[in-house]
Amino acid sequence: MNKYVSKEAFISIKPLFLNLLDNLSVSYENVSILVEKSVGKNYRVSKSGTTIKDNTFSSTGAVIRINHEYGTYEYSFNDFSEEYFSLIPKKIAENINKNINVYKSYSSNKPSDKVSQTSSDTILEKLSFKNSTTEKLIFNKSTEFIINPLELSDEYISNSLMNFHKTAMKYDDRIIDCVCILQYLQIHKMFLSNDKDLEQHIMWTNGIIQPLASHKDKTYYYLDSFSTLGGAELLDEMSKGIENSCKCAIELLDSVPPTPGTYDVICMPDVTGLIAHEAFGHGVEMDMFVKDRALAKQYVSKAVASHLVTMHDNAATFPESGSYFFDDEGTLSHDTVIIKNGILQTGINDLHSANTLGVTPSGNGRRESYERKVYSRMTNTYFEAGTDSIEDMISSIEYGILLENGASGMEDPKNWGIQCMVNVGREIKNGKLTGKIFSPICLSGYVPDLLKSISMVSDEIKLSGCGYCGKGYKEWVKVSDGGPAIKAKATIS
Repeated sequence: MNKYVSKEAFISIKPLFLNLLDNLSVSYENVSILVEKSVGKNYRVSKSGTTIKDNTFSSTGAVIRINHEYGTYEYSFNDFSEEYFSLIPKKIAENINKNINVYKSYSSNKPSDKVSQTSSDTILEKLSFKNSTTEKLIFNKSTEFIINPLELSDEYISNSLMNFHKTAMKYDDRIIDCVCILQYLQIHKMFLSNDKDLEQHIMWTNGIIQPLASHKDKTYYYLDSFSTLGGAELLDEMSKGIENSCKCAIELLDSVPPTPGTYDVICMPDVTGLIAHEAFGHGVEMDMFVKDRALAKQYVSKAVASHLVTMHDNAATFPESGSYFFDDEGTLSHDTVIIKNGILQTGINDLHSANTLGVTPSGNGRRESYERKVYSRMTNTYFEAGTDSIEDMISSIEYGILLENGASGMEDPKNWGIQCMVNVGREIKNGKLTGKIFSPICLSGYVPDLLKSISMVSDEIKLSGCGYCGKGYKEWVKVSDGGPAIKAKATIS
């Protein structure tokens, strides 16, 4: 049986942190403490065997943030003993004094508005923001689930995945393997300050069915992902998807590369999500505005997409893996409308970028863990649904390609280039699917050209939350993306 961390067990350590907050508040203003306990596992079954390991993002620790006249100081630790807590105020005082002396020395030789001096557990930067509200905000919120995976045995979960694997292997002799994955994370967090007492308890679960098909000199995989802001009830959904995953993998054996060119395309929700994430998600992270590394900064209040396009980043109300009730700086989650009817409205931010740019905090300040720095990060990023049916979208195309099963993407926020890899392209001719399959496919182009070409948007929306998002090549956090199907013009190669 997996070790279960109850809300009650997590909350039982709260008095220690409240006492620490009171002690530090005697000497410093604007003190806050983020406490986290995240526990989860990854299960993987394939032809090579079964592996079970702790989720990479399992983590227990806390970070103290103090804003004072010389900047913002942070101190992270994972020793929750009373003895260690008694030492923390002295450690912080010593480290702050040491860093202030470094700052003064640096400033006297080279004036600057920002200095960073880091050690294993401290950061001092001359920033200018405060956590403050007019009255104390208190809440304790939880997401819901039907089956808690932490209460299931490793054997039960791995056997379920093994049954999925066996079903796939029996589907067709050309299926040579099938990778079956389940991963989950239970997240407990507290954010404590003089004006906030916040608790959140979140569970997300992801699954992957990835059959590998081979015949003669061709080998292809099809990756089907499943996600929920919930628990192991996701296993039932995965079991229903195995046959379709295997069918698609077999279809790819007859695929051919597309002829490069510009096409009318229909992007299914997973590819729409890939575009939303890569095209405008990274491009509107406002710490990049502060550094002048995002072209979007120049286009706020201007048209960047078709009038049919409305885009959200929404950790607050959309039930997917990127959701939370407050971010890692104690800002409540929001539904941020990034693009409305084609007009770029705003970006997403952490407290530092919000205050530097003079905008309202959006609740997107996220850390990979208590040991890592806060950055402006996406949550659940998606296009809003429209009014068209997929059938009408297909029938409107004389010749084009329906794109599904997005694989990966790259973005260039500074120049607005985009490149998305897609596994499956289905030929459309005279308003009908012909059955011909293209693979692999690279969708590329200039972001505004792509988004302004959107002419139809379907009436159903779907998000997937199996991915993680890095800030460049590191600082990974959980995200979801998706939307409706969209019709557009795109460069295909």
